[in-house]
Amino acid sequence: MNTMIGPAKKRLQVLSIFAILFITVQGFAQKPADPKLDKMPVALETDYALSSLPPQLRPGATIYLLDPAKGYYIARKGSNGFICFVMRTAWEWAEFRNDVVTAMSYDAEGTRVIFPIYMDVAAMRASGKFTALQVRNIVIDRIKKGIYKAPARPGVSYMLAPVMRTYPATPAEHKVLTMQMPHYMFYAPYITNDDIGNIPNGQADGPFLVNPEAMFLGKRKAPYGYIIVPAGEKERAKIVADNKALLKRLADYKAFLK
Repeated sequence: MNTMIGPAKKRLQVLSIFAILFITVQGFAQKPADPKLDKMPVALETDYALSSLPPQLRPGATIYLLDPAKGYYIARKGSNGFICFVMRTAWEWAEFRNDVVTAMSYDAEGTRVIFPIYMDVAAMRASGKFTALQVRNIVIDRIKKGIYKAPARPGVSYMLAPVMRTYPATPAEHKVLTMQMPHYMFYAPYITNDDIGNIPNGQADGPFLVNPEAMFLGKRKAPYGYIIVPAGEKERAKIVADNKALLKRLADYKAFLK
């Protein structure tokens, strides 16, 4: 009797193991793939990217557009040292989404030392060879090794587009919002909100500091901080009014940009 129970128990154990493995494999197989970015219509992406800049800088700016299968490419070579583009992947949050859409620009210094990160992140995502977490880890590692450097001088990133959809908080939170918040970003490597008197920390009722990678690199070790100065109420109203047609085109393109 006992000699028959042993093999029976073993068979049940083997069957149980196979059942667990099958369920596990099925679970992996049913995991949704990372959302694929679509290609924005060229004219829309161009006009939206340019809207991040003040009007006087747009004619001479270099325009980068995004090919979701390859990364950023130059659509128009400029002459004034400024670039503009549409950011689709916020690497600090370590997730690939298709509903992050934000027009950005950089001056010559930001183009030299900050924009390469956006280019590399877009290329890594496009390759399909990296997870979002791997991309973040690679960027953080390159910052620590000095491959990605801090701006060598003060400078500005204009973000004067009439709408943006991105993360309003730190990488600890993963909610995205559609916002009408045209603003100016001034390079502020390694400083904190305390340094600029923005207390409580990060209060957004005046100039404030944004530096998401500080969460991973530590206080005063993150080179890509920005002092944010929101556009004034009248300026913001004018930007929205002047871009009424663009706002409609963006809303028609993606409902989440309404």
